[in-house]
Amino acid sequence: MPGRVSTRSSSTSQATHIVSSQNLSTRRTAASSRIEIPDEGPSTSLRTRICEIFKDAQRSSAGHRKLATSLRKVQEACCYEVPDAQGKVQEKFEEDDFNLEVARCVIRLLCVKKSESVGDRIVHFLGTFLRRASEKDIALLPEEQVEEKQTLPETPSTRLTAHILSILLPLLDSKEKVVRFRATQLVAQVINSLDSIEDEYYQLIRTGLLRRMRDKEPTIRVQAVLGLGRLAGNETEEDQEEPASDDDDTSSLLRKLLEVLQNDSSADVRRSLLLNLPLTPTTLPFLLERARDVDPAIRRALYSRLLPALGDFRHLSLSMREKLLRWGLRDRDETVRKATGRLFSERWIEDCAASATAGESKPTVEAIFPNLDGLLELLERIDVVNSATGSGIATEAMREFWSERQDYRHAFIFDDAFWDRLTPESVFVARSFNDFCKDETGTFELLAEEKMPEVTKLAFFLQRYINDLVNRMRYNNAMTESEEQEDTVEKEFIVEQLLHIAKALDYTDEIGRRKMFSLLRETLAIEELPEEITRLVVDVLSGVCGSEAAGEREFCGIVLEAIAEVHDNVAPDEPMADNDDGSFHSARSELSDSTPTKARSGGSANAVKDDNSEMVEAKAVREIMINIKCLHIAQCMLENVEGSLQRNIHLVTTLNNLVVPAVRSHEAPIRERGLVCLGLCCLLDKALADENLTLFLHCFTKGHDALQVSALHILCDIFTTHSNLVTAETADPALHRSLYRVFSRGLKAAHAPEVQSAATTALCKLMLTSVVGDEDLLKQLVTLFFDPATKDNAAVIQALSYFLPVFCHSKRENMEKMAAVAAAVVHTHVNLADELEEGEEVVSATTVANMLLDWTDTRKLVAQDVAVVTYNGARDTEGKGTNGDVHLTLAETLLERAMTYGCPKEERKTLVNMVGKICIVSNSSREKLQTVTDLATEAMDAKIATDTTTRNALNKIHQALCNALGEADSVGRSAEGPNADETVAGLRLGTEDASDVEGTLLKLEEKRTVTPGQDALVEELLLDENEDL
Repeated sequence: MPGRVSTRSSSTSQATHIVSSQNLSTRRTAASSRIEIPDEGPSTSLRTRICEIFKDAQRSSAGHRKLATSLRKVQEACCYEVPDAQGKVQEKFEEDDFNLEVARCVIRLLCVKKSESVGDRIVHFLGTFLRRASEKDIALLPEEQVEEKQTLPETPSTRLTAHILSILLPLLDSKEKVVRFRATQLVAQVINSLDSIEDEYYQLIRTGLLRRMRDKEPTIRVQAVLGLGRLAGNETEEDQEEPASDDDDTSSLLRKLLEVLQNDSSADVRRSLLLNLPLTPTTLPFLLERARDVDPAIRRALYSRLLPALGDFRHLSLSMREKLLRWGLRDRDETVRKATGRLFSERWIEDCAASATAGESKPTVEAIFPNLDGLLELLERIDVVNSATGSGIATEAMREFWSERQDYRHAFIFDDAFWDRLTPESVFVARSFNDFCKDETGTFELLAEEKMPEVTKLAFFLQRYINDLVNRMRYNNAMTESEEQEDTVEKEFIVEQLLHIAKALDYTDEIGRRKMFSLLRETLAIEELPEEITRLVVDVLSGVCGSEAAGEREFCGIVLEAIAEVHDNVAPDEPMADNDDGSFHSARSELSDSTPTKARSGGSANAVKDDNSEMVEAKAVREIMINIKCLHIAQCMLENVEGSLQRNIHLVTTLNNLVVPAVRSHEAPIRERGLVCLGLCCLLDKALADENLTLFLHCFTKGHDALQVSALHILCDIFTTHSNLVTAETADPALHRSLYRVFSRGLKAAHAPEVQSAATTALCKLMLTSVVGDEDLLKQLVTLFFDPATKDNAAVIQALSYFLPVFCHSKRENMEKMAAVAAAVVHTHVNLADELEEGEEVVSATTVANMLLDWTDTRKLVAQDVAVVTYNGARDTEGKGTNGDVHLTLAETLLERAMTYGCPKEERKTLVNMVGKICIVSNSSREKLQTVTDLATEAMDAKIATDTTTRNALNKIHQALCNALGEADSVGRSAEGPNADETVAGLRLGTEDASDVEGTLLKLEEKRTVTPGQDALVEELLLDENEDL
């Protein structure tokens, strides 16, 4: 073992440390861009030994621990007095000699490029050695000396570290990026290898790395934040509370790192900070924010590394847990979704299962998994009551859970005791398990049949919980306002989940089907039933009745009986009209009058006159609620019907006696609900839709925002279902004009984002299905996409981001429409940019031009023309030619606009630059090639290009057009002969027999060779062009 510390080594190295510190400031100011190797003197055994160790370290990282031990023995031999028998170095060397030799190897490393892996191995080895040597030195110090000293004790390792840092810190500002990178990497490695560092070097390191954090090289910034991340954990709370400052030495280091985490352009820098920043209440929100980072690797690192290492997830707030699950499970990157699924199904369930077995003695892994109580707690922690409905994330999370955890799938038992004590969490476990087994294409169908109850038993359980809910709701309704009412949210959730399970059951069992049918029929007539449960009951009833015509008629009849019974239960004192279908007309009696508040005749009228105003108002509200309830049931029924309206007498009755009176009502809630029902009826009958189009257009024109949104949705559905109302040749032109005004007004409704997004979505759907093809509306959509006024309307931006490329790349006709409006879009955008106020930002005209060029590029068409398919010598399909007529049409439009009198300079420049980027191919119409060539020549003669860039673009496209035109002429002449009708330039086949297409194309492909006169023709055209220039 090493003995006492050598006094001569300590004094000598102390003097060296002082000199290095005194010269540090002057060396940092000098900051040479080159590494000057000092005079090394003759080679020694110490140098040989150290060089051998470093040489072995750069070969592989596997033996670094052993090599670090060997280098430590050499250091001990130089710094401590040891017996001669144990020393492996024959000569006597001082501590300074060892430090100089190690520093000599470090200097050699600074010029090694990042691509060389040996450099990274040496850096890693140096960090391993410094950490091991520091631990050994601290262990050699007496315990009293370590406890008494408040500062870092001085050891050979601290002096070696100081010597290395004194060399590296001045080189952080080197002009050579390789030197800056290695110096920053070494400093960061030194910081992360040691537990503490001297205050003298702490501030120098902090200042130097802060400057490198702003380096232009991303690799250098990565190393800088790796080092600063370790220093950030040492700042005190007082340092974090200091006000922000532009001075790097005074402002908070952690605040600067968080700013870099949010704004640095390099994904590697942000990822390094994500994994190296300390986990504190201050940094945690910024770290979790990276779940929305643009780089998928960062998002994956958050879910796979940071969150599992965070500890118990229950320390996070409920909203943050829900956001993390929603962002991760709905991420566009599959690896992120898988990482989130593993986090939920492995790490989070482990936290809950461990706490569930905390009371047991000596819990084992087998006792923790699987654990029902832990799963129920996990669902409770994500608020399953709210997150399992609508757009909640609980359903997707449990789908991933059942997919990952096979042990839970087979361990759960849904026995009678389970169904007797249902909670919101336990019933959702059953519902999610049933949905998973049903959705997996029959893979786990047998498992669901084995574990889930049969239809009859589930019907009894459902009836029990529905009765419990209805009794509680009736009890609450009977209580006064001063009495505290019991919350029924959890009971409603349990019934909803049971109905979801019932929707997925197999009703081939007739006994179970009859039991479920009678239960749903009775349940639908309960007036206190919430709307969501009513909708689910109607959906399940539709599945029980079947989808065939007879089943639909039975289904509609049952629903109409329930509507009549709802009215009779709520208002039994009102007389029924004498009619064959009296039960239905009892419900209609409230709708047949012009207003619900109109007094009835006879005894009812006398009663109303005797009542006071409060009773009249209460009766009016009651009547409105009756009508809304009946209309809601009818709406749910219409959403589940697909047959013809005229062939179903129950639907005709519903339309005439319930829907039409509701639309004519003076009460806004009834009228709006009736309008939705009328729209659903129109989907089932084309003639009815044609008759009521004017009504829906009027509702949009005169209605409020919510009514306008409903009208837009109805119009979109009608035109999608009955497209020939607009596309037929006999369509009314007035309808086209009205439809244009409706969508144009909706797109301009910036004051109502919901209306604007509804109009945008509806118009996109109609254009994708070729129902609407108006170019003016297309121009408005493209202009809206680039309009800065819509940047805050995410629904509009998202819809257009998907629609525009899909619309253009799906059909050539759509591309031609986009090419026709491109010049007008550029004109509108340039004018819009000029009208913006100071401080407002808009997409550059160059960006708009590039996107328009991309949308009109025929090479990106999903389906190319059949006639452009080419074949190789083996008569196999070789590829598809590109018909460039669309870009030629675009060029023609742009050039005509650019040569228009009064065209602004900025707009003309953008248009000409666009022309210079179009794709010109000879496989285009010769007439279009000639037309665009003439326009380009005319533009050059008119000298519309005023700057060098624009002139070069115009010259370039003119040259390309001339070349393509000459090639097309040559191919046309070579193709002349007996089959002259079969030309390639026009992409036309004159043969009538489809079997001759391939042979004809092969003959024409053989003739598409450059003729001897083609070169002369091209040279002649080039000479003519030069003369014109």
